[in-house]
Amino acid sequence: MSKEIIGNGHNTLALGTKITGDIVAKSDFRLDGTIEGTIVCEGKMVIGEKGVMIGTLTCANAEIEGTVKGTMHISQTLSLKSTAVVEGDIDTKILSIEPRAIFTGSCDMSNAESAPAKDKEKEK
Repeated sequence: MSKEIIGNGHNTLALGTKITGDIVAKSDFRLDGTIEGTIVCEGKMVIGEKGVMIGTLTCANAEIEGTVKGTMHISQTLSLKSTAVVEGDIDTKILSIEPRAIFTGSCDMSNAESAPAKDKEKEK
């Protein structure tokens, strides 16, 4: 089941609410509840201290204070706050990790600045 959220405002999933499925958000999204599935957010994704994301997150920017288990594709900046617990693989341009944040997995930042260089190498 897929749920599409459209609008210019901010979207919020409150503490105590759980969604299993896919979410597409055209604007910023704050998660204080639990989502098992896929989130595609064109704006900034904030996972609050009590928020839990299990699955795949794709967005422009993200700030993680809670728990993420899965894969994150962040096109710009990912910030892991001191209360963050992240288990999985990250693909991002910029990664910021505060002291006491927990990250177990891998992070690929090779596509950020080196993408044009890789394309030039393929042309040779």
